[in-house]
Amino acid sequence: MGPMRILATAVALLGAACATSPGPPIPEGATVRRLATDMGFTEGPVWLEDQEAVVFSDIPNARLMRWSEADGLSEFRERENANGNALDPDRRLLSCQHGARNIVREEADGSLAVIVDRFMGNRFNSPNDLAVQSDGVLWFTDPPWGLPEQREGKELPGHWVFRFDERRGDLRLVLNDLAMPNGIALAPDESRLYVADTGGHPSHPDPRVRDVPATLSAYALEDGEMVSTKPVWRVETRCDGMCVDAKGNVYATGDGAVMIWSADGEPLGEIPIPETPANCCFGGPGGRTLFVTARTSLYAIELRYAGAGF
Repeated sequence: MGPMRILATAVALLGAACATSPGPPIPEGATVRRLATDMGFTEGPVWLEDQEAVVFSDIPNARLMRWSEADGLSEFRERENANGNALDPDRRLLSCQHGARNIVREEADGSLAVIVDRFMGNRFNSPNDLAVQSDGVLWFTDPPWGLPEQREGKELPGHWVFRFDERRGDLRLVLNDLAMPNGIALAPDESRLYVADTGGHPSHPDPRVRDVPATLSAYALEDGEMVSTKPVWRVETRCDGMCVDAKGNVYATGDGAVMIWSADGEPLGEIPIPETPANCCFGGPGGRTLFVTARTSLYAIELRYAGAGF
């Protein structure tokens, strides 16, 4: 866990913005606010524009929480230990459920539909995070974090990244060389896929990848397909979840801070967070508020650029 920092801390810039950006992503004097606390382990924030609220997972308490400026914090829905959340093109809520080992969609009537739960007849480990293309195709990671001891009940031999086209019933394994694929995001023009690998460790269930370093990688996409499993760029950094702004900058949660990388993999700055952050999303008026889930709390900071899609 990274060092604790004061709540209303000023942000430290690491470098100049990329050439496509007229200024650094973090405005001078921007500060981090704690919006809510006293939860188990927060993850997977997503902005609901029609409600002017952010919804996120409280994993150990098996629920989704909701926060808005008008109403504060409240319980939103029960879920089977959901982690990552996202919206599909029809603005329906998708959730990766650790407990149920699947991805579900909340329909207009409030019912839940299981979107995908198996690969070649075997149950997933515990779908962790997902990114949604404009045509509805899902990209998602499947590490074993949700399994007891990261082993019990395991039916797949690896920790993989998948692509799923529900319309065609087409589920594909796209990356099988990562130790612990975790956060995932798409570039604004969907030309790149970003994947975090939290790396190996001495007790990793697969001894072949125990020495794999933690990385953040960018993969080229073309017409919704992965061009190559060789990354366009890769940096060694420990990252959990992430999101992307309209300029293509990547905001990746790490030890004690949200790190900002340009679309070309250049470091642009960091946002220190008082608790170790797990994931983030853009929302709020104009889409310029970065919401950060960090252990027991939800934080926010106002940034220069809006999130992708705003």
